[in-house]
Amino acid sequence: CCRALDLVPFGVKPLLRRAAAYEALEKYQQAYVDYKTVLQVDCSVQAAHDGVNRMTKALLEKDGVNWRQKLPPIPAVPVSAQTRWSIPSAGSPEANAPPARTPRGEPDQTVAGTERAQILKEEGNELVKKGNHKKAVEKYSESLKLNQECATYTNRALCYLALKQYKDAVQDCTEALKLDPKNVKALYRRAQAFKELKDYKSSIADTKNLLKTEPKNTAALRLLQELNKA
Repeated sequence: CCRALDLVPFGVKPLLRRAAAYEALEKYQQAYVDYKTVLQVDCSVQAAHDGVNRMTKALLEKDGVNWRQKLPPIPAVPVSAQTRWSIPSAGSPEANAPPARTPRGEPDQTVAGTERAQILKEEGNELVKKGNHKKAVEKYSESLKLNQECATYTNRALCYLALKQYKDAVQDCTEALKLDPKNVKALYRRAQAFKELKDYKSSIADTKNLLKTEPKNTAALRLLQELNKA
């Protein structure tokens, strides 16, 4: 990948593949820099957004809140190498809209928002571990305003279950399932919420859908037994 980048600086494919290699070697700082460089070249690359999220989480766990101070410098990508928008398909709402460039020298707001969302989610996770579900809901809610992520919805649903806000738990699991229709946690937690709301039919349906994905899920099998007795 380094040789490829010597020939074609800021090539997206070699940057992504080198980042993945660094990640596999647990060299998270170097991987983070490569993923961020890709996003300077093309901010629509989802693999790079996902990589930044993973590396942010890993570096937070490894180096704490000051992890950014230990990062190697992120190279500045020249404007000539940047492709900051994709061409929308004909007829889409964005088709006639002018492309929105990020000014040189300024951080990409989407990327910054995604990173902030990840940090808020991690703070929410820590609060859950401490049993402070109400405060965790606040953190997850802030995170979701910046980035709608399946895991954040299911985490907040868990808090709503603990707080006995079952309708809110159902709503969050439904949002998570829009993003990932086979998400096991979303199906299980929505089934739990439906059970508490005495909507046994919906609860059984979610549990059976879960068991199609994980037939040996003991928690789901136990829940189904309880529902059949209800």
